[in-house]
Amino acid sequence: MNGPEIDFEVAPELRLFVAHERRQGRTAVVTDGSSTLGHVVESLGVPLTEAGQLLVDGRPVPASHIPVAGERIEVRAVRRPQQVPGAPLRFLLDVHLGTLARRLRLLGVDAAYESTDIGDPALATLSAQERRVLLSRDRGLLRRREIWAGAYLYSDRPEEQLRDVLSRFTPALAPWTRCTACNGELAEADKDSVSGRLEQGTQRTYDVFAQCTACGRVYWRGAHHSRLEVIVADAVREFGEAGTGTRPSA
Repeated sequence: MNGPEIDFEVAPELRLFVAHERRQGRTAVVTDGSSTLGHVVESLGVPLTEAGQLLVDGRPVPASHIPVAGERIEVRAVRRPQQVPGAPLRFLLDVHLGTLARRLRLLGVDAAYESTDIGDPALATLSAQERRVLLSRDRGLLRRREIWAGAYLYSDRPEEQLRDVLSRFTPALAPWTRCTACNGELAEADKDSVSGRLEQGTQRTYDVFAQCTACGRVYWRGAHHSRLEVIVADAVREFGEAGTGTRPSA
């Protein structure tokens, strides 16, 4: 670009997105004189999903503002907890976030996820059609204009990703109410009604069951239930009250 020069600074939390030489604080940026501030922010590497308030000489401006020479630009991080317009709060996760999707569902959070890669355009369109917050570590995906709302995950560790989502969006938690396989809702199930889906050992050992109303998968308090209990207890203790749903695990 060859145009007005502006004084640019991003919040410390966002500096991982910009080139190393721009991470020390304020830096000079030359624009083309016609691009919006939102375009300039993204051209420097910061997804607009992660940009909070945009300030010009200390004044809040929209992303559509066109910078002029000499302006002092400040890009703040998204304020947490982040308010998302509309209800209910629902998520859409890209193909690389299967573990996070299952953990969100374990907590009763509506988390759509495709186990196969349907492509960035389809994900962005689905986000818009179903008004879901798109979660991803793909900065390019989050820059697509058609997404309804999105968020970058700052860690590649599922436990840290879960805390990130829960602290940022504070979704209502209702553990043990959603199918971890398909995201459908669980309902209590009579043992006789699901016996045909159970191994003989399971039939002899367990008496409390739940079944997904969408895919039919059956859940009970299996051998790994204690591990799931820890995930649920930690999340509820830090981020919200437990729901009243059935508490089996497959």
